[in-house]
Parts: sequence; structure tokens; C-alpha cells
Amino acid sequence: MKIAMFTDSYHPAKDGVVNSILLTKRGLERKGHEVFIFAPDPWDKADREGDVFYFRSTAFRSYPGYTVPLYPTNKCEILSKLDVDLIHTHGLLFMGVRSMFAARTLVKPVVVTFHTMVTEAARYYARLPIPEWMTDRLFWIYLRQLLERANAVVAPTEAIRQELLRYAPGMNHVEVIPTGVDCERFSPSNDGSQIRQRYGLTDEKVLMHVGRVAMEKNIDLLLDGFACLVEDEPDARLLIVGEGPAKKHYMQSAREAGVADKVIFTGFVPDGELPQFYAACDAFTIASKFETQGLAALEAMASGKPVAGINYRAVAELIRPNENGFLFEEDPVSCAEAMRDALNCSPQVRQGARSTAERYSVDESVARLLDLYEIAIEHKKKHGNGRIF
Repeated sequence: MKIAMFTDSYHPAKDGVVNSILLTKRGLERKGHEVFIFAPDPWDKADREGDVFYFRSTAFRSYPGYTVPLYPTNKCEILSKLDVDLIHTHGLLFMGVRSMFAARTLVKPVVVTFHTMVTEAARYYARLPIPEWMTDRLFWIYLRQLLERANAVVAPTEAIRQELLRYAPGMNHVEVIPTGVDCERFSPSNDGSQIRQRYGLTDEKVLMHVGRVAMEKNIDLLLDGFACLVEDEPDARLLIVGEGPAKKHYMQSAREAGVADKVIFTGFVPDGELPQFYAACDAFTIASKFETQGLAALEAMASGKPVAGINYRAVAELIRPNENGFLFEEDPVSCAEAMRDALNCSPQVRQGARSTAERYSVDESVARLLDLYEIAIEHKKKHGNGRIF
């Protein structure tokens, strides 16, 4: 099968969508399928990859490092020459619309994966001169049109599937297919000693957060919770791994909370070092209410690390308290308690974390996705283009 994957974000951007695309692409190719990536042109042309089809783009000023493909393209000509069987869009905005119009022109089935809570990201980056409730409503009107015109929709978790059904009840077919995690690459057998030495963490208890350092990640709550934690755990340290537009804000928050000397902002970390970073921590923590799956938390679990996570949406679905991690409410004291429990948990909880990750097989995820592709293809054959987008 030949699959065209459309995305609003791709290398050099680092986020869960990019990771999911790469894992899925590799899994499909191992099974003999061809995958073609269609992405916005990176700001620095040196970041282009030879096997990606790029669309001319402009910088997204609200979020450095991301670009927006505003200009006309020859996407239909390219897709026609490639003779793809199906279009799988991982982008819900510009590339989502482009993929839909291309699919209609070429009479190809479309599968949409709902990776990102666009409505919530808009609060931080859209900057529309209208009330937040109106922005939210307008985005869901648009998203409903997109989702209900897809031949099939992928929800990464059951929590997201239920949410989508409330807003877009007319979807043709929606199925929960989580992105798998590479349990060979992320493993308890990895050695994190060099990372601990690099940051002077030889004897400390280390909590870690991995991801974009952005406002929607709710890292302020982690910093406030950590400030409560160190009152009882003075040797605890918090490692914030990643880069993003809110880094200066969170560094100031750490200073205001009085924990700047115990919080380490690593900045950008190469993909090749991530397994060692997970191995270097004692526990992982995440406060984002934005997640549709929480792939970084799964990578931590694959590394045998318990997760202290917020009791909300996808994170709450992933964590089983006292079995593979601990949940907290949106309150610093509750957050501190979960962090403390994660740092001091039993070996059984750590093994439970690893066992959880092992159930998220990349091969199983890809097999289920291929079944969904067949459903989408049959739906397209039966119903054609349907309504005009």
C-alpha cells in the first residue's frame, strides 16, 4: 500500500506528532508499505530531508520553529504521480484542509488522526480578537466539518474518542489506536550515569519532564508542586528536558518559587540521547491537560520509571495509581504528594510501569492502523466523495 501522510509539524520541530509519524512510518515500512511525508517547508532550508515533499511556508510568529504552508501547491500532481492508495493526515489545520481537497480531487480515502487539542492551543497562539469561548466554538465548528468528512478517524485514547463523539457525532468511523512505544530503545537496561554526571546529579533524587517547554504544558504546576516537595525532600531535583517558547517564563517561575537552584533546564536534547535521559531519572512527571496520549510518559514507563501525572484526559487513562504511577489534582500539594510517591515507590510499581509500556506495541498499532485503512478504502468505494468540504 502507498500512503501519503500530511502534517502541520515535522523536523526540525520536536513534538509528539512528529514522533508518532516517524514511529508509524517505520512500522509501516517494515511491513513492506510505502509512506510519503508532506510537510511545511522548514524555516532553515538546511533542515530539509531528501525524501519529504515540502510546501512553501511562512514562519508562525506566535510559535518559533514552526511554519505555516499558506501558498498554492502542486500537491495533486505529486500525489497523482505517486499513485497513493490513501491519504493519512496528522495535521488538523492547513495541511488537514489541503489533504481533504487533494483527496476529493483524486477520489482517495482520508484517515485523520486527532493528535492535538487545537482548541486549547488556540488560547495561547491564535491571538484572535474575540472571547475565548467564541474561539473555542469556531474551532470546533471547523473540526467537526473536517472529522465528519474523513472516511475514518484515529483517536489516540478512549478519553479523546469520547470527546470527539460529543463534538462530531457524525464521524463515519472512529477507532482508538494509540501510537506504539519502542520498548527496545527505551528500556530499564539503559545507563543514565553519564547524564547524571553531566548535571551533577550523582546522589540526588531526580524527577524529569520531557517535552515542548510551552504554556499548554502546565509546567507552572510542576514547579509549584516541586517547591512543596523539596520542603520534605531537599535532595530532589527537577530536570526540564526540551526547548520551547515559554522557557524564560518557566525559569522565572522557578526563581519566584525559590527552587531555581534545584531545577535544571537542559534545552534541546538530541533524539539519540533521550533513552539515557529517561534512564537518568528516578521518576517522570507531567501536568499537561493538553495531551491526547502522552507519548513521553509512555517512553518513561518503558524505561521502568513511575509517572506522577495530572488526573485529566489521556494522562489519567494511562496511569493506574500505585500500579504504574500516581495521579494528582491541579493543586501544588497534591502534585507534591504524587511526586514524592513516585520517587519513593516500590520496585513493583516500576515493573508495573514497564509492563504498561509493553502493551503499547508499535507493530500492533501499525497492524490495527492497516485494518482501519482498509475500512476507509471500502467506505470511499461505497460512498465516493460525499459532501463537499
